[in-house]
Amino acid sequence: MRDEHLILRVVMKVLFAPIILFAFYVQFHGDYGPGGGFQAGVIFAVAFILHGLIYGVAATKRAMPQGVLSALMSIGLLLYTGTGALTMLLGRNLLAYDALAPNSTHHAGQHWGILIVEFGVGMTVAATMLTIFYHFSSREPEIRDEDW
Repeated sequence: MRDEHLILRVVMKVLFAPIILFAFYVQFHGDYGPGGGFQAGVIFAVAFILHGLIYGVAATKRAMPQGVLSALMSIGLLLYTGTGALTMLLGRNLLAYDALAPNSTHHAGQHWGILIVEFGVGMTVAATMLTIFYHFSSREPEIRDEDW
């Protein structure tokens, strides 16, 4: 390991887990206050983007490979659309979450539906942001006029 940027490397090791933890906090408390899936997905992706900027994109790609990101994007989309399709299969309108717990007097279906949908959104956003970062960071540099 190189000694350059040692402070940044140490700070990133200290901050990586709290950033991920904050993303999960925003994710699972988004139905009670500001936040939710989109914000949590961006915060989650930021932890890995900072990792890539400090340790290099190759190290980040080993930690979170593109194949995993593609799977997370697909699973997140399926969670969102599957929840809507399930409510329609249960005889209700699209995203009428009360169908998930029809006997609940406290609208538990609404709570579960929002959590599932927002979790799907968070997964999709985080994976998409990281995929965009990977593609931009591994782009070939443009050819200079002197190289012609």
